[in-house]
Amino acid sequence: MMKYFGMNLFHEDFWELVFKFGLDAIVVLVLIRLIYYPVHRKKENLFTYFVFNLLIFFLCILMNNVKLSMGFGFGLFAIFSVIRYRTEQIEIKDMTYLFAVITLAVINSLAGKKISLAELVFTNVVILALVYLLEKVWLTRHEGMRQLIYEKIELIKPENREKLYADLHERLGIRPSRVEVGRIDLLRDTALLRVFYFEDEQGLPGFRDALPDDDD
Repeated sequence: MMKYFGMNLFHEDFWELVFKFGLDAIVVLVLIRLIYYPVHRKKENLFTYFVFNLLIFFLCILMNNVKLSMGFGFGLFAIFSVIRYRTEQIEIKDMTYLFAVITLAVINSLAGKKISLAELVFTNVVILALVYLLEKVWLTRHEGMRQLIYEKIELIKPENREKLYADLHERLGIRPSRVEVGRIDLLRDTALLRVFYFEDEQGLPGFRDALPDDDD
């Protein structure tokens, strides 16, 4: 076999890598683009999920080829699953999806000779099926979210909760189910609010589709 700079030009496990990558890419595409995005509509998270999965997959593949232990993959799994971005707080469900894409990357990249093709495909299908059933069938009451910079900072006090909800309803045209207060800027008297609402309480068909995306 020809070598360049001490490396093989082509390895016999290359087609195994191509198959694993194809399987992982298809599963993650279905999970994120067809299950996650239609429900949560957060475009900024698509980039994170796809790139995280791709990086973890190839990192595990390459590290596994130099005979590192299986514990290496789960070490990465544990490290990345507790990541918190400093710019904004990540919601629990978004973190769960991040946890899922990392899990899929580790499973598909580190599947060895002792794991059959049927077992590998079955594992991926079960993960997809469970997430789909939870999002689309069992937990059908989806909660949407709008984010805004709010200038009436006096209304974020607990005693002004009803006035805050009424003002948000008038401004956004939605009936808030709950409101989370994020970063408060006392110099400008503004606060970052996350306004949550249930679609079925709005009384409008296709209500979510009528709203602009969060990043528009």
